[in-house]
Amino acid sequence: MSKTIDTIINKFTNSDRDNLIPILQEIQNAFGYLSEEAIVSVSKHFDLPTSKIFGIATFYDQFVFKPKGKYHILLCNGTSCHTSGSKKILTEIEKILNIKDGETTNDGIFSLQSVNCMGACSLSPVISVNGKFYSKINLIEIKKIIKFYQSLEK
Repeated sequence: MSKTIDTIINKFTNSDRDNLIPILQEIQNAFGYLSEEAIVSVSKHFDLPTSKIFGIATFYDQFVFKPKGKYHILLCNGTSCHTSGSKKILTEIEKILNIKDGETTNDGIFSLQSVNCMGACSLSPVISVNGKFYSKINLIEIKKIIKFYQSLEK
């Protein structure tokens, strides 16, 4: 991993701090998340404390610090989805998978993330699993969807 991180950092020929976000984006694109090793490498490159790099990265919602699951579930929590029961859906997913919002199952198969709006308000509540959208979800449907993805792992 460190060789790839160094390769990404070295694409940027100088330590201009304007390159910080693009470097973090490229590292995340390569690995799917920003590891502690990546944060340390970037901090050395810019001669900044790791806490400063971490603080900058946590300011932006786009950066994640743990690997996502094989099946990444995004749950819309926008106004329309919220009023259509997304909170109950979230609670059900957390119960079935035994994880909380923002977590990944111990086996690395599922991860769960609430997002502000997925832009499909007329189809609420909405989830996506690895980019595949499911609309007008209810408690029965979410169980079926999760069972489907679980069956792919058997």
